[in-house]
Amino acid sequence: MNAADEHAWILDDVEAEGRGLHALASELFPLLRSITGEGLRQTLRTLGDGLPFTLHEVPSGTPIFDWTVPDEWNCRRAWIKDPQGQVVVDTADSNLHIMGYSLPLHEKMPLSRLQEHLYSLPEHEDLIPWKTSYYRRDWGFSLTDRRRRELVEGEYEVFIDAELKPGSLSYGEVVLPGRRSEEILISSHACHPSLANDNLSGLVVTRRLAQILAERPRRWTYRFVWAPGTVGSIAFLAGHEEILPRVRGGLVVAGVGDPGPLSYKRSREGRAQIDRIVERVLRRREKKYRVFPFTPDGYDERQYNSPGIGLPVGRLSRTPWGSYPQYHTSGDDLQFITPESLASSLAVLLEVCGQWEQGVYYRNLRSKGEPQLGRRGLYAALGGHRGRDEREAAMLWLLNFSDGSHSLADIEDESGIDRALLEEMAGILQEHELLSLED
Repeated sequence: MNAADEHAWILDDVEAEGRGLHALASELFPLLRSITGEGLRQTLRTLGDGLPFTLHEVPSGTPIFDWTVPDEWNCRRAWIKDPQGQVVVDTADSNLHIMGYSLPLHEKMPLSRLQEHLYSLPEHEDLIPWKTSYYRRDWGFSLTDRRRRELVEGEYEVFIDAELKPGSLSYGEVVLPGRRSEEILISSHACHPSLANDNLSGLVVTRRLAQILAERPRRWTYRFVWAPGTVGSIAFLAGHEEILPRVRGGLVVAGVGDPGPLSYKRSREGRAQIDRIVERVLRRREKKYRVFPFTPDGYDERQYNSPGIGLPVGRLSRTPWGSYPQYHTSGDDLQFITPESLASSLAVLLEVCGQWEQGVYYRNLRSKGEPQLGRRGLYAALGGHRGRDEREAAMLWLLNFSDGSHSLADIEDESGIDRALLEEMAGILQEHELLSLED
């Protein structure tokens, strides 16, 4: 990329971007999201506002590979009253108080029975844990361990105003067509209630990225997917098998708002184009960053990289999931994510897209075996030239790696050969009709 190209993929006002991202997270934070339901739909509609957005609804009971779309759950209010009639736990105070997919209930019961349905964290006594029961019919409440220890013996009134019945699973999609039909996939999960980092950070950052890309001419087609974790990405894949051969690479974006350094989890392939680009960007702009190999756990990258799908999709995060005390608790609030971290994550993603867009790609036109360079006079052309070995090496690297999926920057990284020399030798190979420049 030249200087003008580079500037096109740099945020103009990082501070303003950070404030805007945090403001959107604050707007979405109060919604009671789950893997289905109105809170999820409202979140998706907000994300898609002003974009070429499609809200998909997959009916309950629909087979999606080895899964089945579950019934839809909506919860309006849930609370517990103590023996004196005082409300001691209330979803009006925190969405995390209700276990996701809790069955509707209005009963009185002794503390001993209630305790069987309560969840807390003794090791973090002031945090409320997030709990779910998606595929097991049950009910429950979460609360701080400090509050739980204060509960007295007696009869408690438990009220859960919820519905669990056939409906649909929702996910959102934005497609930004480019000059080429090959696609870059950007995905974030959208199913956690009132968790700022492990949900909203990825959503607001990818939404802003979609807005920026929508305003620019594009070489590649970009597909943004906002879906419930696991079952949502599986529903997307089951309904879009026809596009999979066009996906060149992609990213799952999650947990990008906390103060920790950026981390990248490679695709299952390990050295796919997306892996090379992200790692190049991180080396260039981040003082601290971490790179992890692929593992079959984590977020939806495990669905995209599954053997029968095989998409080269990595994951961009900050502090890895499960390794910070606020993870899946009320500590993951709007104070835990910072405008600076959100904007920095957006800047990295924008530069990654810039690398995709501005990458120079060649195609070897004689790719079955090494072309005969001698009869074309290419070895002779190097005779007596200083640095002959390096020039010859540059030709061989270009011929071997010019497969349409390795950019000139990739070849520079792999070979250690100076970019200017690679460009010179690529020109010579083009003159001899051994390379063609791809659009």
